[in-house]
Amino acid sequence: MIRVVLADDQALVRAGFRALLDAQQDIEVVGEAADGEEALRQVRALTPDVVLMDIRMPLTDGLAATRRITDDAALAAVRVVVLTTFELDEYVFEAIRSGASGFLVKDTEPAELLRAVRAVVAGDALLSPGVTRRLIAEFAARSKEPAAAAGLDRLTEREREVMALVGIGLTNEEIARRLVVSPLTAKTHVSRTMVKLGARDRAQLVVLAYESGLVRPGWLG
Repeated sequence: MIRVVLADDQALVRAGFRALLDAQQDIEVVGEAADGEEALRQVRALTPDVVLMDIRMPLTDGLAATRRITDDAALAAVRVVVLTTFELDEYVFEAIRSGASGFLVKDTEPAELLRAVRAVVAGDALLSPGVTRRLIAEFAARSKEPAAAAGLDRLTEREREVMALVGIGLTNEEIARRLVVSPLTAKTHVSRTMVKLGARDRAQLVVLAYESGLVRPGWLG
């Protein structure tokens, strides 16, 4: 059973998400919060698998709440998906940099929301759709000048190559086709790269790829 906490200051939004999620046999909403502080209390008390986190909330916003969750070693298994009203919300890249595993627009199709919840629990980031690739590139272009990421020198040449492909949003299957290897081999390279860099998940690996200069905005294929 996938356990979810909903954090949004609009009761109607929470009710809609709860109705959809609780109707699934493998998903259960275990808590709700109307502000960032309550979200933190719920997450610490319940340790859910996934938090659907609105960015704009009173007291503590979703960005700060996400950072506090992902910085807490006791909550290392919790995955945060940020919710936004617009696809190119100015805070989305910063939320992913803060440790969120991905983002969704609030008017997303129900099937996509369900896929997203299941995907982040499986260890995948919500970084494959084209709109998300454009968002990552746009905000990476505004970020600070690239600096060498800690541990990047420990990567093999193939691992750097794989990290760059993850950075432009390719899935393991797409990486496998690009490098003419099996999907399992591609997945193994991605996993080893995350371990060496201490990346929480695939989303953080994308951010590191940009911040280290391994990938530059505009390299999207």
